Amino acid sequence: MVQGTKVRLSRETVTQAAVALADTEGLEALTIRRLATDLGVTPMALYWHFKDKDALFDGIAEAVLAEVRLPEATDATAPWDAELRTLLDALLGALADHPAVADLVKGRFLQNEPGRQITERVLSLLRAGGFSPEQASQLAVYALLFMVGLITGMPGQAIGSSQEERDQQVRTKWAALQALPPKTYPCILDSADSLTDCSATEQWLELGMDTLMAGIRGRA
Repeated sequence: MVQGTKVRLSRETVTQAAVALADTEGLEALTIRRLATDLGVTPMALYWHFKDKDALFDGIAEAVLAEVRLPEATDATAPWDAELRTLLDALLGALADHPAVADLVKGRFLQNEPGRQITERVLSLLRAGGFSPEQASQLAVYALLFMVGLITGMPGQAIGSSQEERDQQVRTKWAALQALPPKTYPCILDSADSLTDCSATEQWLELGMDTLMAGIRGRA
């Protein structure tokens, strides 16, 4: 969006602009005043749609969850865990597209319709796997926290930084590990590259999801 260009404001256009700004420059750059400037309006115009920044964050979480495309429900004979994996992969994909705001989703899942639909479907599948209502709810929360952590904790993640700045951050962290005594920390030194930079994003996410699903299946 070109700064200073006026647009017809709606709740959707405001949240889309907020997500785009956070994606590009990080959540720290997202303020009501900066967002209003990018939209070509006064800050007061945004308060018609969101009473404060926390309400805007609620809208961002809803917008991200609305991007999750729930898989078609299968018949009762289909493996519950396969359908659950497909659903969680879809959720992880939406979070991965917006790493700067992924953390906002954690406490806002049940505050909007897309989040409630996802939650109901996850709980239903876990119940089909033999878990009690309490166990299913706990596993659903564990899964969400784990997936958000996969996104926000990815080595080399540097939202809002240029590629040059990100590369410099990675080099600095790598150099710090190389300075460790090799006899004391041989395994850290062997893994220094992958500990400081995730060069294969898809592999990182897939291994994480495999680990999550293995844990859920192991408890079923």
